[in-house]
Parts: sequence; C-alpha cells; structure tokens
Amino acid sequence: MQLVSTSSLCCMAGNKTSTPRGLALGSALREARLAAGYDNLTKFAERLGKTAATLSRWETGQRTPRPEDVAQILTILGVVGERFEDLVALTRNADASSWLAVAMPEQRRHLDALLRFERDAKTIIAVAPLLLPGWLQTPDYIRAIMTAGGVPEDEVESRIAIRLGRREVLRNTEVTAYIGQTALVQQVGGREVLRSQLMHLLEIGEQVDLRVVPFTAGWHPALEGPWYLIQSVRETFVVYLETRRSALFLHEEADIVAYQEAVDMVHEVAMSPQDSKGLIAKEINNLKE
Repeated sequence: MQLVSTSSLCCMAGNKTSTPRGLALGSALREARLAAGYDNLTKFAERLGKTAATLSRWETGQRTPRPEDVAQILTILGVVGERFEDLVALTRNADASSWLAVAMPEQRRHLDALLRFERDAKTIIAVAPLLLPGWLQTPDYIRAIMTAGGVPEDEVESRIAIRLGRREVLRNTEVTAYIGQTALVQQVGGREVLRSQLMHLLEIGEQVDLRVVPFTAGWHPALEGPWYLIQSVRETFVVYLETRRSALFLHEEADIVAYQEAVDMVHEVAMSPQDSKGLIAKEINNLKE
C-alpha cells in the first residue's frame, strides 16, 4: 500500500465540515432512502420541500440536518423504533471535535458508524500491537476472545457474525495492517486456535498489506495502543480508537496528522510483507512442536 504522506494529508484531512457523527448520519440516511426505493435524490428532495443540493450535503456529511428534518425523512421512509431514535440522536453534538462512546446506546451507534466507515473506505490503516484486527480474525479466535472477555453466552454467535461480516472490507478497500509480534505468539484460544489463525493470515496475504512490528523494534507509537486510520472515497478521514469500556472517533486535522505521523513511525520499524510472512510461517512451525 502506498501510504499518504503527512504533507499531503495536511491539505486533505481537515474534515472542516464533516464530523464522524455527520458522516455516519449522512450515510445512514442515504442507505435508508435507497432501501425505500427513492433512487432519484432530486425527486425525494422535492417531496421534502428541500433542494437537491441541501439533501446531498446532508447525505455526504458536509452539513448536519436538524432533528426535525431527520424525523421527517425517516417518517417518509418508514423508519421506526430504535433505528429512528438512533439516527435522530446523531444530530446532537454533531459539531463536537470528537465522538466518545462509553455506554449503550451510544456504543451501538458507534459500532454502526464504524461498520459504515469501513464499507465506505478507500483505504484503512490498522495498527494492532497485541491482537489481530477484527477483519483478519478467524471464528475460533473471535470466540476465544469473546468467551474469555466475558461476553454473554447468548450474544457470542451474533457478535462473531458481525465481525466476520467486516471481512467484506478486504474486497474493495486498500488495507494495511501493522501487527505486533506479540499477536503472533499470544495463544488466544490455545495452540491450535492460534495456529489456524496464523495460517489464515498467510492465506489472505494477497488481500492485505500485512507487516509485522518485531520485538526488536524498540519504542514506537503502536506501544501506546491500537488504532485505525480510515480514509473514505470522499477523501474524509477519521481515527478510531477502542478500549475495553469505551471507543473514540477523532476527525480534526491536528488529530489526523498526528496519527498519520505515528503510522509513518511504525512503518519505519515494521518488517516488509515478505519478511512478515516468513516470520508468521516460522511461528506456525513452532506451534507444531
């Protein structure tokens, strides 16, 4: 993958009118409109009593509609219940410099936004020092994480299905994953689960620019924790960070550039894709012993 240089990013990454909430809301409104059969944006805008330009700006996240505007759109489209409430809620604090989720239902809205950003992505850079990124995980690896992590038993299979569905991002998106060597040896689920997981990494190596950050790298920003840098097809950027109890979206230029610079630093100490595959193969052999 060709990394976006920091100097270029300074010009493109400002997201001065687009926030994570606004982008997520716009994408959801467009999806709901198309699902309801309103393929013609101009005609639908006329029904709303708005201009096509206004509706377009809402759907691309350039502007955030008022709660009453969203309610009108959703009513016409037949969206009701929890989905209605979630989308109206996205209009609140839409201009904030970041979007933090620490509890339900905000965490549900966050996950929905992340899935949308991944589907609309042009490029994704994942920095994962301890565990593999979700869309590289096998079902057994996911199950081991969730079971040990205390996910309620009746939710495990549905969460696995959601995570496996995120693999679709690998089909049409340029993906780079910087994986800490720890993730290759941490026996999540036991030796056989890890071995199968590493074999899966080698199998999908052509779809992902996979680079291992070795133990010998010394200090680098990935040691501060995992993050995603997501660039949409509309050239907007978001950074996504996740902890055990919270998740955070950042979008302002200073934040985007800071994380791009961090990616550059990790890239400098990471192994080449070929050497990374060689190390993964070596760890697979070690697990046979």
